[in-house]
Amino acid sequence: MQCVRKQNARSKSQELLHSEHIKAIASDNMRGLGLEGDTDLQFLLNGGDLVKVRSNSWKKNRYYKLQEDCKTMWHESKKPLKSKQTFSVEEIEAVRTGRQTEGLKKYTEDAVEGRAFSILFKGQQKSLDLIASSDEEAKKWVSGLEKVVSNTKNLTPLKKTAHWIYSCMSKADSNLDKKMSPKELKSFLQHINIAVDDEYAKILFEKCDASKCGYLDGKEIEHFYKILTQREEINVIYGKYAKTGGLMSAADLQNFLLKEQMEDTSQSDALQLIEKYEIDENAKVKQLMTKDGFLMYLHQPEGLIFNPTHKSLYQDMNQPLNHYFISSSHNTYLTEDQIKGPSSTDAYIKALLKGCRCVELDCWDGSDGEPVIYHGHTLTSKILFKDVIKAIKDFAFKTSEYPVILSLENHCSVEQQQIMAQHMISILGSALVTKPLGDKMPTCFPSPEELKGRFIVKGKSLGKLEDTFSDEANKADDGSVTEEEDDEGDEEQEKSKTSKSLKLAKELSDIVIYCKSVHFRGFEDSRDKQSFNEMASFKEGEAVKLAENSANEYISHNIDKLSRIYPSGLRADSSNYNPVPLWNVGCQIVALNFQTPCTEMDLNQGLFLQNGKSGYILKPSYLRDRATEFDPITLTRGPWLKQKILHVMVISAQQLPKVNESKHSVVDPLVQVQIYGVPADTTMKQTQYIENNGFNPMWNENFQFEVCVPDLALVRFLIEDYDSTSGNEFIGQNTLPFNSLRNGYHHVPLLNKNGDLISPAGLFVHIMVVNSE
Repeated sequence: MQCVRKQNARSKSQELLHSEHIKAIASDNMRGLGLEGDTDLQFLLNGGDLVKVRSNSWKKNRYYKLQEDCKTMWHESKKPLKSKQTFSVEEIEAVRTGRQTEGLKKYTEDAVEGRAFSILFKGQQKSLDLIASSDEEAKKWVSGLEKVVSNTKNLTPLKKTAHWIYSCMSKADSNLDKKMSPKELKSFLQHINIAVDDEYAKILFEKCDASKCGYLDGKEIEHFYKILTQREEINVIYGKYAKTGGLMSAADLQNFLLKEQMEDTSQSDALQLIEKYEIDENAKVKQLMTKDGFLMYLHQPEGLIFNPTHKSLYQDMNQPLNHYFISSSHNTYLTEDQIKGPSSTDAYIKALLKGCRCVELDCWDGSDGEPVIYHGHTLTSKILFKDVIKAIKDFAFKTSEYPVILSLENHCSVEQQQIMAQHMISILGSALVTKPLGDKMPTCFPSPEELKGRFIVKGKSLGKLEDTFSDEANKADDGSVTEEEDDEGDEEQEKSKTSKSLKLAKELSDIVIYCKSVHFRGFEDSRDKQSFNEMASFKEGEAVKLAENSANEYISHNIDKLSRIYPSGLRADSSNYNPVPLWNVGCQIVALNFQTPCTEMDLNQGLFLQNGKSGYILKPSYLRDRATEFDPITLTRGPWLKQKILHVMVISAQQLPKVNESKHSVVDPLVQVQIYGVPADTTMKQTQYIENNGFNPMWNENFQFEVCVPDLALVRFLIEDYDSTSGNEFIGQNTLPFNSLRNGYHHVPLLNKNGDLISPAGLFVHIMVVNSE
């Protein structure tokens, strides 16, 4: 009996120590997020009951809690034997308050409005609809989650790496004793995507087991972490320039920046970097940079491959709207394919948060007199037009403050068109453009700057732009009118061939100002008869043919007019076409299926990564000049030929994700460097694959590319898992405008298939761009 009491006392003591240890971990992580003592974060760590809503009959209590790592949400069922589940806060796209999702509107009553909220996830994962026990608790959940998501994004790369390794160690610690046995060490190495033989694992373990007690603990685990995270390539670079007692002085760092990074920099600039990124306070006082501080700098915006000056708005935003490439979405309402996939307001939110500036609304008559949006004559689900407009209003300017174009594909009756107009006018208010800017008849588009925070409607219109200045024209008709429609190439007509006439409600027609949809009847007809505000939509096949056979004429057309390109109706799976040949001829609104992860979306995200993610990229001058002779295919001589040689050394990668989550699966990574642009520039080269190492593979391979038209070139770094039998599998990628590359040693952050950051994975390269002689 006495033994049992002692065992119980020992067990309680261990539980208490474990509890204190957990609290200490949570406190460290709160501090790491900059949220130490934050009451909302503490609320999440304590957790609480929420009702999870899936349908009318499926509304169940679930206990939700933020784990001590401050990056993982954990939830379980009230019933025993139910599995516990987690998701990372890095997977969260946005948190919406109230009954705003289709599920909450359909399956809950108005009475829970203040207690309801939804978590929107990145990618195609369905949103999580939840109801708190009170309005106050709902606010705490929302506020806490938003803080954690925001602060997690701002974690330093080294902290992300430490966080990730700690998480993998926790998974490998099978008996939860916070120690590491030889077996657990090998399991941990497999978790972090590196395969080693038993002999090497044994050597590594014995090297760290200073106490010779058969497991690693405390300082020994720290030693193991330091060995693991040693970067041989960084040691070589640092050693070459650390000439001040084995450390870098400001002069040493300046020397590195001048010679390797090709930066025009001063010793004062180098001192600022030491002050900003050195983590050893003693070294900082002496104005020295340690190897850890140097690595910290290389992981910051100043050390990344993307030119930091291009992260903010750096282009002239006062040119006419048609002088810009505009980030554009097709069938924006769909979350999957266009035959039976769900429609959702979430899809609009995700597109807008990714910087999309032109969204499509496929409008049809709905029940109860309310127009709906869905892919007509298919099994895709329907959502209310007014709900879409509300979601667009709420999220339109979160990422970019520049104008959003609402591209209407109108299949509605006159009565429901009137309701559409009413909803846009009442919900969007003064932000909706309902008349030309200024008090004079315009002869060209206003600029993105002039249209900041505004919504532009694209659609059919019965009048001309000058009618908006005529009182008589405004009084002429208070009903609906019929327009003969013979534009069979139009997207609307292609999808709905039920009528040769289109009835338009005057109310809807009147708010189409700068983007009036017309049929394309040839470049000569457009030049002679089209007003600047009349724009055509081109199916991808037609647009590609024009780009190949009449490139210069297409460029001239796009100097004066807007062009919208959309995917072929045969793309039932919502796949995408290559947008680059259309950008090469100046097409502005090259609409892609944002919901479909693919190379084409990577290219779109890469182009619009620059200029503050505003969704507007100023076209090169020769795509804006009426006298231009530029042809991307024949490439005659002209100001567009700025021939460069790109030297790329693919050095190493760090913390690559697994392709197969199997415990024993480890990747064999290779790197492709791809150039997209004019046909003469489009090419690809790749490294050898590294066997069984996704943690710190090294290639040290050099490539050279000749680039004729850098203004239109994109560089894509792709990492794949080599497989000789079934084809390589995607690991991660990053696509950048050629002109945004920086010379020198740089890290390339990696993105997953959905275009979201893979934390803390990265590629390390050396770049040199020189003029071709």
